Amino acid sequence: MIVLHATFPINPERREDALELADHLVEQSNEEAGVIDYRAAVDVQDEHVIRFFEQYEDAAAVDAHEESEHFQRFEDELPDLLAGEPEVLQFDVDDVTELGL
Repeated sequence: MIVLHATFPINPERREDALELADHLVEQSNEEAGVIDYRAAVDVQDEHVIRFFEQYEDAAAVDAHEESEHFQRFEDELPDLLAGEPEVLQFDVDDVTELGL
């Protein structure tokens, strides 16, 4: 499994546009083959930061996602929405254990 964690600092003046775009991206991405889970959330300590948590079955699913129309739209519009440099981390996961609380 591949897990991506992406952090995007958003221009406060474009926050609503960014949230709409993120919502569309999440909705469409969760319908893709090979996507286990795809979520976006606003940071609780900074409402102008959007974090994406993405889980894929394999590298082919990541590649397919990056070639999708909705992801390309997101990438095209993103530079106008940012207030700083994004950070994207990839984790290659061999084992997952669900923990109880």
